[in-house]
Amino acid sequence: MKTRTWINELELLGRERRPVLRKFTPPRLFVGSFVLLELFGTLGLKLIPGLYTGDPLSWLDAFFTATSAVCVTGLIVVDTATYFTTLGQVFILLLIQLGGLGIITFTTLIIVALGRRLSLHHESVSASSTEIAPQIKFERLTRDVILFTFVLEGIGALLLYILWIPQFGFLGALWPAVFHSVSAFCNAGFSTFSNSLIGQQNSPAILTVIMFLITVGGLGFLTLEELLQRYREKKVGRTYRISLHSRLVLATTAVLIVGGWIVCAMFEWNHTLHDLPIFSKLMNALFMSVSPRTAGFDSINYAAATDGTNFFTAILMFIGGSPGSTAGGLKTTTFALLALVAWSRFRGHRLTSLWGRSIPEETTERAVGLTTVAVALVTASIFVYTTSEAGGSTTGGGSFLMYVFEAVSAFNTVGLTMGATASLSVIGKITTILLMFLGRVGPLTFAAALAFAMRREGRFRYAYEDVVVG
Repeated sequence: MKTRTWINELELLGRERRPVLRKFTPPRLFVGSFVLLELFGTLGLKLIPGLYTGDPLSWLDAFFTATSAVCVTGLIVVDTATYFTTLGQVFILLLIQLGGLGIITFTTLIIVALGRRLSLHHESVSASSTEIAPQIKFERLTRDVILFTFVLEGIGALLLYILWIPQFGFLGALWPAVFHSVSAFCNAGFSTFSNSLIGQQNSPAILTVIMFLITVGGLGFLTLEELLQRYREKKVGRTYRISLHSRLVLATTAVLIVGGWIVCAMFEWNHTLHDLPIFSKLMNALFMSVSPRTAGFDSINYAAATDGTNFFTAILMFIGGSPGSTAGGLKTTTFALLALVAWSRFRGHRLTSLWGRSIPEETTERAVGLTTVAVALVTASIFVYTTSEAGGSTTGGGSFLMYVFEAVSAFNTVGLTMGATASLSVIGKITTILLMFLGRVGPLTFAAALAFAMRREGRFRYAYEDVVVG
């Protein structure tokens, strides 16, 4: 009798907890993981001894730095190279790595490594990509995410170490190589050099390694997994069709890199790149095309660049990297879908098609909605900056362009700046923190996390009535 009562009580407790567990929707878990990681980083920066060379950061600056590291942005209020000890830089790098891969990915890896089957609820949090490429097995994707990350970061660190030995010595080159490899792959933009990579302008090999890490980290793990799967199938003589998603990612990335390379070279060839040799000019122009999406390393001083370069860089920052990657931004696929929708409507086609496939209207509507929200948030933040930062510098084309640059960089988790970050007021710093966080988790995901319940469509609709557009 006592046993039956005990079992009944457990069953009753389980029924009572199920409604509570249902409230932890995938968006809430995703957003919550970043909130907890930011709080962990802030507390660590305030309480762990030995992180600073001088006075510790204030609570607001610690929160700003932790958010920038977790959201892999790279905007800084203090110089990472001189303000932090090696231990402090290690702690920041830990936040970058955790934020780049995401807490949920690490949790999934641990569960899979223990040999336990993932629950359907957990898979719904982590495996949304299976709808895009159902042939990809989720557990293999999770393992390969970690494999891609640490193998590529290890190769990058080794190459950078070899290249920096002549400059820093056998021991001195080790930590910068590791730090920059992880920061580049995670598209974070943090550097152990006070001037980022401006001092490496005449080192095309170093810039090439950094660009490779940025590009691969920004492609998205699903695309990398599909490329690896295609290689495996080709070795055994089988064909493998890459999904429309990955093909669109690769094509858009290539167009943006080449197009950005040409534009940046045209604008800066006789300006900030004037004193460099021709090959270094070409490599730095290419770096200026790659880094804004969304790594944040700079090989030139953007405060000294032309207005055309800075405005074009803001466009590249706004587009960003690809879905499922360490990069932020609007995403390459969203940008491509907007262009495809416009082209389809221009030709009078109702459906948006590409390479023999029609894209669902729900997807194109989501892309339009995401762009609208992103533009609204960036516009509102620019208004806040221009009204709260009255004492800001006006170098580099005027304060307005500088704050446009700052807002786009923060929301799209880039980290490039024209010099506004260090002089931000309390309101400006809080605005930047919110932009970095919303840009990392995504505004639509954040809105879904705040929703108390999903509203189901009713069994009826209102009568149609058209409005004039355009």
